[in-house]
Amino acid sequence: MENRKILSDVDLAKSCGEKAGNIQSVLKKQVNWKELWFYQKTEVLYHMTYVFTKRFLPEYGDRTVDQMVQAARSGKQNIVEGTADGVTSSEMELKLLNVARSSIQELREDYADDIIKKGLTLWTQGHPRFDGMLKYCRKHNRLDDYAIYFYRWNEEEFCNIAITLCRMVDKMMMTYQKKKEQEFITQGGIRERMTAARIGYRNEQETVIEDLRKELAELRKENEKLKNEMKVMKS
Repeated sequence: MENRKILSDVDLAKSCGEKAGNIQSVLKKQVNWKELWFYQKTEVLYHMTYVFTKRFLPEYGDRTVDQMVQAARSGKQNIVEGTADGVTSSEMELKLLNVARSSIQELREDYADDIIKKGLTLWTQGHPRFDGMLKYCRKHNRLDDYAIYFYRWNEEEFCNIAITLCRMVDKMMMTYQKKKEQEFITQGGIRERMTAARIGYRNEQETVIEDLRKELAELRKENEKLKNEMKVMKS
């Protein structure tokens, strides 16, 4: 006869634990913000804005310098903080991403204002350098791709490239935010995930316990059968 045994408490706990491994996780997986294209472009914007203000704006007495650098930094840093907070709070993630996007919009306006104040040309469709600029900014995201030009571009080139990057970041972030909003609608926040995890774990435990009860009942029947067979053999 095949040897069989009733599971001990340790076996039961282990079995329940294995089942629990399939339960929905409470914490979401953190996004690798360094791989987000719009983050990479905001990193470019921050460093190029710092150089721009040093090269083309007054060193003292102009609040625009601090405002532009802070707006560029806010755009970059709030993406980092937002993706980190998104592990536990979708609401906070969306708020911080919106702050980042607003900062980039503010930065774009500052560059546009500089073009107007200095009498520079805003490159639009039809300008001889517009298509080339657009193609380069779409293709390149890394800081190294732009840093080599920071001390070669003139003020007009700086402004137009920065405005183009700001527009691209805004468009990409809008698409990303819609995706995150949909995830929140379908998956809920941490409270919903905690509830789902608790319910799932409890249901898995109940399933394991019910299976063990059935197995115990079968073992008892088999044991009773063996006892009866032994009685017959002794008689």
